Amino acid sequence: MWKEFKEFAFKGNIFDLAIGVVIGAAFSTIVSSLVDNIIGPIIGILSGGLDFSGLSFEYKDAEIMYGLFIQSIINFMIVAASLFLFLRLLIKLKLKKEEPVEEEPEEKPLDIKEELLTEIRDLLKEQR
Repeated sequence: MWKEFKEFAFKGNIFDLAIGVVIGAAFSTIVSSLVDNIIGPIIGILSGGLDFSGLSFEYKDAEIMYGLFIQSIINFMIVAASLFLFLRLLIKLKLKKEEPVEEEPEEKPLDIKEELLTEIRDLLKEQR
């Protein structure tokens, strides 16, 4: 069991995944801060001070805070959109880097036999 775990844990893909998770968490924190501290207040100003987080209603002894849910959905949409744009930018940069230069295939000079065979083929095509 230990041997199988070592094979699994020390594969290159696992390290790549771990790095991706850490970078994703850090990026998510940055985007969440952007949403909470910059975009959220701007949306509040543009919407006339509307704050969804305070919306709620009480039913018997429970307080249903649906405003926080709406705010979480808005935050998710902004985070998802910024991750999409960021990944799209990375993919474009990667494609530009990996884009191979298309070279014209070099034509080898034909020897006499190949030239004659090519001429015979062309003549036969014309006769048909």
